[in-house]
Formats: sequence, C-alpha cells, structure tokens
Amino acid sequence: MQQQEWRPSLPSSWTPYLTRSSLSLMAGTGGPVATFSVWDYVVFAGTIVSAAGIGLFQAIRGRKETSSAEFLLGGRQMTAVPVAMSLTASFMSGITVIGTPAEAYRFGAAFWLFGFSYAIMSAITAEIFVPLFYRLGITSAYEYLEMRFNRLIRLIGTSMYIVQTALYTGLVIYAPALALNQITGLDLWGVLVATGAVCIVYCTLGGLKAVIWTDVLQMVIMLAGFVAVIARGAVLQGGLTKIWQDAAEGGRLDAFDFDPDPLKRHTFWTIVVGGSIMWTSIYSINQSQVQRYISCKTLGHAKMSLYVNMVGLWVTVSLAVFSGLTMYSIYKNCDPLSNGDIGTPDQLLPYLVMDILAAYPGIPGLFVAAAYSGTLSTVSSSINALVAVTVEDFIFPLCKNLTQKQVTWLNMGLSKLCYFQPPLFAPRLSLSIFGMISGPLLGLYLLGMLFRTTNSIGGLSGMIIGLALTLWVGIGGQIYPPTDEKTKPLSVSTSGCNNSQSNTTASPWTSPVTLTQQPELVISHAGIFKSEIWILVMWKEGNQNELKIIFIATYTQNDALRVTLEKNYRSIESY
Repeated sequence: MQQQEWRPSLPSSWTPYLTRSSLSLMAGTGGPVATFSVWDYVVFAGTIVSAAGIGLFQAIRGRKETSSAEFLLGGRQMTAVPVAMSLTASFMSGITVIGTPAEAYRFGAAFWLFGFSYAIMSAITAEIFVPLFYRLGITSAYEYLEMRFNRLIRLIGTSMYIVQTALYTGLVIYAPALALNQITGLDLWGVLVATGAVCIVYCTLGGLKAVIWTDVLQMVIMLAGFVAVIARGAVLQGGLTKIWQDAAEGGRLDAFDFDPDPLKRHTFWTIVVGGSIMWTSIYSINQSQVQRYISCKTLGHAKMSLYVNMVGLWVTVSLAVFSGLTMYSIYKNCDPLSNGDIGTPDQLLPYLVMDILAAYPGIPGLFVAAAYSGTLSTVSSSINALVAVTVEDFIFPLCKNLTQKQVTWLNMGLSKLCYFQPPLFAPRLSLSIFGMISGPLLGLYLLGMLFRTTNSIGGLSGMIIGLALTLWVGIGGQIYPPTDEKTKPLSVSTSGCNNSQSNTTASPWTSPVTLTQQPELVISHAGIFKSEIWILVMWKEGNQNELKIIFIATYTQNDALRVTLEKNYRSIESY
C-alpha cells in the first residue's frame, strides 16, 4: 500500500503573513521545499540580535576591566555550568545539527555509541590534562610545549593549530550555509556575511565571556530545534513508539557491531575506541576547549565543567540521532535522496523541516537558527582561540612592553581579522587537515607528560614523523577510497512516492558492486572517518643514543580520513 503524501495545511488566518512562502514540493529538482515566511525571518533575526546583544552587554558590564586575561579568559572567574554548555556547543557545529541526523537516517543509530567515547574522553581530560594546564596558569595551551621542550616546538605546535582551526572553521561556516541555501532558499552569501558580522561584534566587544554566554543561548536553541523536529514527527507518525518501531524494522537500531574489520563505516571499535582518541585530542589540547576550562575560578569548577559537558554531549547526540530516526520513519517509503527531491544527504534534515514544519510560522526559522547557532558557536570559539594563541605565542615574545590598553586593542583587532581567513579554504582540504594534525599534536603532549627522559630532539622527531605519516595517509585517502561494499547505507524505498513506478526497494547502491584489488595497506577516505596517528619518540642521552618509537595509535573518526589494514592488523612496536 502506498503511503499518502503529506502536505502542510495552512490556517486561513496565517495567509497574510505567508505571502513569500511557496509550500509545494519540488520533486526531482533539488530545489527548496518552501521559502522562509516573515515569522521565520523574525525568529532567525532574533537569534542574531540576541547573540550580538550578549556581546554588547558583556562589553558594557566589563568596560572597566580591560586586561588581556579578562578578554581572553573571562578574568578566570567562570563557573562550571556555563563553561560546560560552551564546551559542548563549541564542537557541536552546524555540521552536527545537519549531518548527524542524516547519518542516523542512512546508516542507523550507531552514533549513539559515541556516548561511551564522551565518558572516556571526559575522564581522561578532567583528571590528567585539566589539572596540568590549570595549575600552570597559562593562557595558550602551547605554552606547555616551551616549558617541556623548547620555543621552536611551541611555535610549530601553535602554527599547526592555527592552520587546522582556520581550515576547519571555513568548513563549519560554508557547509551548513550551502545546505540551508539549497533547501530553504536562504541567501548563501547573506548567511556567510551575517555569521562574520555577528561573531566579530560579540567576540570583539565581549571577549571570552561573551563567547561563553552566547554559546549557552545557542546550545538551548540547537536542542530546541531537535525537539521541534522530533515532536512534530511523533505527532505525524502516531507517537515516539511508532518511530522506534519503524527504526527497528528498518535495521536502524543495530548499533552494536563488534566486527573487528576497521574498513567498515560504523562498528563498536571504530566509534568507541577510535572516537575516544579523537574526542580526547579535541578536548585535551585544542586551544578553544583549553581556554574555557582554565577560565574557571577553581580547579573543581574546571573539572566539573568536563563532566557536565559529557551530559550535554549525551543529550545532543541522542536528540540528533533520534531526529534521524524520526526522519526515517516519515520517509521510509519515499526516500527524498533516491527519489531525486534532493541532491545530497546533508539536505535531508532541512528538507524534512521545510516539509513538515512549514505550516507553522517561525518553526522552520527555529531550526535554521539551531543550525546557524551551531555555526556561530564554533566560529566564535575558533576566533577567540586564534586570537589567544597569536597574541600569547607570537606577539608577546616579540613585543614585551605593550601596555594593557594596547593589548586589548590588539585582541579586538585580531578578532576582526581572524574571521576573514577561514572561508577561503576548500572544505575537503579542511576535513583532511583536521585529521592530519590533531593526532601528532596529542602524541607530542602525551610524550612530554608521560616520559621524563624525553627531550626536545625526541619530541620534535616524533612530531615530524607523525605528521609525515598522517600527510601520507591523507594523500592516500584521496587515491584509495573505500569500497562501496564497506560504506554503503542501509536500504531505503521509493515505493510510496507519487512519481514512483514500482514497489522496488531503492538505494544509492542498487547495482552489483565490483571489487577491485587494492594494496595490502589500504588508506581509505570515508564520510565520517579520519586518521589519528600518534608517534611518540623518546631520545635518551647516555652512552648510546637510542631512538625508539614508543607507540603508534590506530584510527579514529569524524569527518576526514582513517588508516586501515585490510589483510593484516599490525602495530609497529619499534623502529
């Protein structure tokens, strides 16, 4: 039996306010399902004004406190809960809002397993890294590298972070804006310019305090967007139980796959083990995260912020995944991607929102505000962090006689400048670079923290070798993509579509897969995977110089590359 196609029904009293809306589906065109109404623009604009208002409020409130510590670290007087929400929002970007539901729709609920990764990451970061950075009283996370090794390694580490952050921020700005533009008709360049203007306003005026409190607001908006999608979907489908049942019948709840094959897209090992490594590299040494927990007024607040953040991550990923399952329940008999209604998976959730919520003025605007809030939180965090490392690691050592007023104006000026670099970079390069850099940097920190005999030669050697290998992995990932058999999505159907001519099951992978022989060491590029290779090198001075590779870690995930061994799973113990 074919599923009856749902169309929004508008109350006649709303007609005067919706003259710009076109609510007809445009099957096969990939065009907008509906354009924004007046109320959608009001809600969306309210988000922008609120963010700018927080920056203005913090600027007025702290106008007498103009020190660098006040601007970059909030005067080190922040408390656990707002910092925790800011930590969560910083890497829950617009890509998460749009991409995670699409991932759950196409590949199932395996993303829920990241909950285990979040717990492991929080414990490691809170108990090992937070006490170290907090007690050192540093502003830049890379100051530790000079204390432990030398200034050259500090500058190299900072430079690697700047490149990584600039590229990733460009992706965070551009990707959600493009998806929203293609589905809602929202002007692409308008979104990009608005993002820059708002971030510059509250980063420049309010510093880290404004960024943190704006993140709190944006986190609430992101969660509200997910709740709106789930609530409306539950009403249409007859309850949350029906959504869960449809997901189970469609194979979307088979999350616990213990297959040791690292070529597969989602398994328990790639998500829990690899995800723990990946998230630890983000939360333990990434400047935007370190800057937040060292802004807390006590070490107890700093550690507590990580554990509260863990709960925030659980809630966010749960709502994002369940939004994807809701989307599957609605479109299980008429997949918009297979039917040609949209062109790419990242358009799935915006398409759903404009399909089922366009009849409710302001609700599509709330969802777009949610995606936009994710972008704002990540971009503002990146800008503030880039300013901090630029000032602390490059400018202060060269200009030691700057007054506090000069430093404040310098911070504000750099906040404006930092925004204009990221959008210039290619998204694909952004993904690859993020994976290539984070692993070697984390390995360098662990080497310095865990091995007392390690000196600067060993640290520099390990970082260079690790970076060389991840660059090799990155290039190889473009040459040897994963086979379709390993990464194909779960089956979907177009039997309920009005323009469907048959009741066959449709999928982007309907034709037989021809497997080609690949080298024994396969470096594959998949949608949510990245490589995390750590090289820990210890150079021991004594009667004999001894160079050892202590540890080579494995693969992890999140929007880039992974290294996989197709035939032999081996770890290199010595070199």
